[in-house]
Amino acid sequence: MATTVVEQTNVQTETQLPVLTLTAAAENKLRQLLTERNIPNYGLRVFVAGGGCSGLQYGMAFEPKARDFDTVIEQNGVSLFVDPTSLMYLAGSTIDFVDTLMGGGFKIDNPNAVSSCGCGHSFRAKDSAGAEEEEGASCSSGCGCH
Repeated sequence: MATTVVEQTNVQTETQLPVLTLTAAAENKLRQLLTERNIPNYGLRVFVAGGGCSGLQYGMAFEPKARDFDTVIEQNGVSLFVDPTSLMYLAGSTIDFVDTLMGGGFKIDNPNAVSSCGCGHSFRAKDSAGAEEEEGASCSSGCGCH
C-alpha cells in the first residue's frame, strides 16, 4: 500500500512537519464506514472547536469535498480535510481507532496538547490559558468521561 502524506513546511526552522497521519486501524475503520454508508468518495473533516472540558474539542464529520483553503491529506485512498485554524492545533497529530471492551472510537494523539480531559475528546493547547493542568484531569462539564 502506498501512502501519500501531505507535509507542511515550517518556514522559521525549515523543517518538514507531518500534517496529520492515520494509523492502519483508523484507515481501515474509515474505509469500512465510508462503504457502509455508501459514500465511498467522501472525506473525513477533522476539526477543532472551542468547548469541551479542557477548552478545545475535537470533531469529525464526513463531507463530499474539501472547502476552499482546506489542507487535504490523502492516505491510501482515504481523504482528510482540515481547515487552516484547526491545522494550527492538529499539526503532527495521529488519528487512531481503538476498540476495547468499554467501547471503540477514534483517538487523536496530539503533540500540541499539554493536557486533555479523561474522555480524550477535549484538550488544552500550549498557548491556552491554564495549560498547567495535569493531563487526564477529570471533567465536570458532563462530557461523559466519568
